Amino acid sequence: MPLGSPMKICLKLLLLTGIALASACTQYEEPVFLEHELQYFIPELSSTLQVAGFPQPERNIISQEGVALGKKLFFDPSLSANGKVSCATCHAPSLAFTDGVGLGSHGTTGNKLHRTSPGIFNLAWQADGLFWDGGAHDLESLNFGPLTHPDEMAADLNELVANLENNEEYKQQFEHVFSAERIESAQVSRAISQYVRTLISQDSKYDRWKRQDDSFTELELKGYQLYKKNCSTCHQEGLFTDRDFHNNGLDKEYPNPPELEGLYQGRYRITSKPEDMGAYKTPTLRNIALTAPYMHDGRLETLEDVLDHYQNGIQVNESLSPQLSEGITLNPSERIALLAFLASLTDSVFIQKHHQSTN
Repeated sequence: MPLGSPMKICLKLLLLTGIALASACTQYEEPVFLEHELQYFIPELSSTLQVAGFPQPERNIISQEGVALGKKLFFDPSLSANGKVSCATCHAPSLAFTDGVGLGSHGTTGNKLHRTSPGIFNLAWQADGLFWDGGAHDLESLNFGPLTHPDEMAADLNELVANLENNEEYKQQFEHVFSAERIESAQVSRAISQYVRTLISQDSKYDRWKRQDDSFTELELKGYQLYKKNCSTCHQEGLFTDRDFHNNGLDKEYPNPPELEGLYQGRYRITSKPEDMGAYKTPTLRNIALTAPYMHDGRLETLEDVLDHYQNGIQVNESLSPQLSEGITLNPSERIALLAFLASLTDSVFIQKHHQSTN
């Protein structure tokens, strides 16, 4: 996609079934939605959805029926070993698909997890390097982690498939979506992945402002400039993440208890590169006001705590991200302005839509 300022971006979706064309062209002051980022507003799905450029694997093309099946599975606690834990237990629509706690203990054992539950919207554009340490390459492989982890859903995949096979409604849905005589665990993950890929948040006040459908207050505009100066290197506009991994100075040392297999070492656990020690994936700032507590382990309760960390709490270590070598210093009025801008990234339309659809 060519970049320029001003930049004209046309959002076009071709729905093959029904031959419906939805488009919206908006003049932007600067390039916001970059290539491979948010370019599409997804309307209600027709029975087959083919969107030029929308990121989805060829082996798992989105369909209305596939999304409906995936949504049903996402909210179904019977997938877990004890019949009480669903994907939505840790990813609640009302909290931008997080759970509102630092280290959750909602799983089958009641044991605390070691990482917080991230929001799972706009993941179609973040398909490589999922999980806090980037250990999953795509949604289809990611889903097996929480499904089978003993402290999460603890599902035995063979038993899970057998239970679905014995459910006539599920059996018919799987056959219709995947044209297969028998249900396979891979199909469970593919259906859930189809649903998750449709969780697209891009209608916040910020987005409306960029589309010239709304106005920022003077305080929000000041906050936007402070964001551009201090935060945009890692939280890049569009997705508000660079989809990369950084050590942001939470700790000086990174212990490695054998039973946790490097869990406290961040990205280093995956790459074994010294520069990745203690590095975690940059979370999106979208809906950030709803996704407390913060950081990969939920150690910071509020956004004020986050700003305190970047101003006074950075622990200098060998793999600290260079962007944070001098921290981020804001005076009280600048803090208020930045927080006002961050609040503008809340997508109430997205939250209400998905919260209401589950009630």
